Amino acid sequence: MRRNIKLLALFNFFCDFRLYSAVMVIYFARVTDSYTLAMSLFAVTMVTSAMLEIPTGIFSDRIERKTTLVLGALASVIAHVFYAIGLSYWILFIGAAFEGLSRAFYSGNNDALLHDSLKSLNKQANFDEYLGKTQAFFQAALAIAAVTGSVIANWSFSLVMWLSVIPQALDLIISTQITEPQVFERKSGNIYLHIKSALSLFRTNFKIRLLSLYSIISQGLGEAAFEFRSAFIQMLWPLWAIGISKTMTFILGSISMWYSSKIIKLLKAERLLFINSAINRIINIIATSVPTVFSPLILTFSAFTYGPSQISEKKIFHNNFTDEQRATMDSLISLGGTLFYGLSAILIGLVADQIGPIKTYFYIQLVLIPMVFLAWKISKIK
Repeated sequence: MRRNIKLLALFNFFCDFRLYSAVMVIYFARVTDSYTLAMSLFAVTMVTSAMLEIPTGIFSDRIERKTTLVLGALASVIAHVFYAIGLSYWILFIGAAFEGLSRAFYSGNNDALLHDSLKSLNKQANFDEYLGKTQAFFQAALAIAAVTGSVIANWSFSLVMWLSVIPQALDLIISTQITEPQVFERKSGNIYLHIKSALSLFRTNFKIRLLSLYSIISQGLGEAAFEFRSAFIQMLWPLWAIGISKTMTFILGSISMWYSSKIIKLLKAERLLFINSAINRIINIIATSVPTVFSPLILTFSAFTYGPSQISEKKIFHNNFTDEQRATMDSLISLGGTLFYGLSAILIGLVADQIGPIKTYFYIQLVLIPMVFLAWKISKIK
C-alpha cells in the first residue's frame, strides 16, 4: 500500500503535465474562431463528467478503485489524441467528451483510493497530509508544463497538443501498477438505494450542505474563470509570456499544497476556507479593476492559500463520509459543480464575445464576492 501512495503522486504529476494548460482556451478559440464555442468545449467536458459522475462513483465503491483509475487513464489518452487532431469544433467536441468521461472516473475515486490505501496502513488520520503532498504534484506538473508549453505554442500549437498525449499514455501504464486496497467488502446492491443512503447525509448535516454549495460554486464558476484567465492575460502580455504567470501560480500552489497539513493544524480547516476566499477576492479585484501589465503577476498571489483551502475542504468532507459511500458522496457533490461549470463556461464565452475578456474577467470577480460570506458562515459552524 505504501507503493500506492508513491504511484498516485507520480500519476498526479503526469495527469496534469499538459503542455497546453496555459493556452488551451486560446487554442480552442483559434480553431473555432469564437470564445463562446471555445468555452462551450470546457462545458462539454464538465457536462459529460456530470452525467457520469454518479455511475462511475458507484462503480468505484462497488467494484474496484484500480479498475476505475485504469479506465479513466484510457479515456484521457483518447481525449488528448482528438485534441491534438483538432481540425474542427466537432473533433475537439469528441476530445472534450472523452475528457469528461476521464474526469468522471477520477472524481471521488482517486481520493478514495488514497484514503483506502492509508486505512489499510492504519494511517487514515493522516489523510490530509498525504492528500496535500500527492496533490502538490498536480501543481508542480502544471508549473513546468505552463511555461514550456506557452513557448512551444508560440511556434506551433499542433506540436504542443501532440506532446501532451505522451504523459497521459504514461499515466495509463502507471494505473496498471496500482494495488487494489482491501479495506471493506464491496457489496452489490440497488444503486438507487445506495444513492438514497448517500443523500441522507445532506439532509442531516448542515455543514455538509453549506460546504457542498461552496464547493459547487468554486468548482463551477471559479474553475471556469481560471480556465478563462489566459484570455484575460493575452490582452496584456504576448503569447509566449502567458505561461510565466500560470507557472508562478502553479509553483505557489504546489508549495501551499505540500505544507497544507501543517497550515491546517495551525489555523483549522474551516477557518482556512474563509481566509482563502477573502484573500482571493481582494487580490483578484485589485488585479482586474484597473488592468495593467502587472495584473497577471498580481493574480498569481492568490495561489498562496489555494492548497490549504483545497485540502481543508476535502478533509471536512471525508471526516463526514462513510467508507462505503466515500466515492459516491464525492461524485454527488462534483455532479453539482460540473453542471454549474458547464453553465458558467458558456455564459463567460457569450459575455466575452460581446464585451471582451478584460471586462468579463473583472465582472466574474464581483459575482464571486458572496463566496466570502458563505465561507465565513461555514467557519462558524462547530
